[in-house]
Amino acid sequence: MPKAGVIGTGLVGGSIAGGLTDAGWRTIGYDPDPEAIGVARDRGLVSAAASSVAGVIAEAPDVVVVAAPPKATIEILAHMDTPLVVMDVSGVKGKILAAAKHLPNFVGTHPMAGRETSGPKAASVALFRGAMWVVVEDGPPGATAWAVKVVETLGANAVFMSAEAHDQAVAAISHLPQLLAAGLLASAADTPEAIDLAAGSFRDLTRVAASLPLPWVEILKTNSAAVLGALEALRAQLSAVEMAITSDDDDLLTYLSKSRDMRQSLGSPEVAVRVMLADEPGEIARVGHALEECRVDVRDIQMRHAPHGGGGILTLAVRAGEEQTLRHALTAAGLLTVS
Repeated sequence: MPKAGVIGTGLVGGSIAGGLTDAGWRTIGYDPDPEAIGVARDRGLVSAAASSVAGVIAEAPDVVVVAAPPKATIEILAHMDTPLVVMDVSGVKGKILAAAKHLPNFVGTHPMAGRETSGPKAASVALFRGAMWVVVEDGPPGATAWAVKVVETLGANAVFMSAEAHDQAVAAISHLPQLLAAGLLASAADTPEAIDLAAGSFRDLTRVAASLPLPWVEILKTNSAAVLGALEALRAQLSAVEMAITSDDDDLLTYLSKSRDMRQSLGSPEVAVRVMLADEPGEIARVGHALEECRVDVRDIQMRHAPHGGGGILTLAVRAGEEQTLRHALTAAGLLTVS
């Protein structure tokens, strides 16, 4: 039975521990927050709890996973002295590798999965299934093999790249969107009535702004050089858009067409199906029954309550081509879909 030590049992650490436990591993967890490790233990995410980082190391696990925010990860690694295999899951890699350079069997990694909620109560054993998981290349072969074993056990796909390439990539596709969501909300707040009119597209674009701000402050400052570069690239794009709007030719059409093609290349397109829900018991149960009957692939679920009570609109995102199947099932369940 493989054994893993997990330092930090929040959303990511709890999900890692839970996924490994579910796969038959023995997991020893530690978190400086007694409530977090208590929830992880009560939910069965960990097999046992340690009282310190040293307590985890003393269990001699096959692999130690440090699942803490960047600042805490750097501090933990800097004070760690062990020949055990150690991997981190921080969203920044350059400074992490520098802090762990004295560890003979360290591997930097980063799962490209998460959600805007946090803590072990939000942890899920399925969080990483199908996700890309970056493993920093050129690590010790034996340690890298254990890191990949963790990744694959959790149902994710290992992707190898350098720490520098990773930090630049996540600045563009993760860190910049976090700042952009905050900027969009701040901009809309200056426009009277705008927030009250916000619908699906605005909510989709700003979803990540619901994340806890403190971890993001650490991530953005730790990866500041790459983030500032991404911001400069965005300024250039916004300048191009300004010029296209004032131009008499087809620059704006070309610009938007290219972005549409790129977005479609990211994966299977999704179609939103909206259903009206009354403010009465049993509505969600009817939706669940419809989903059970039609068995479509639901990619996302959002609920928008009516401003003054009285139900709301439930939006179900499904793979393109499955929307009619879902609409028929919802109608058969006595629910009204809207365009």
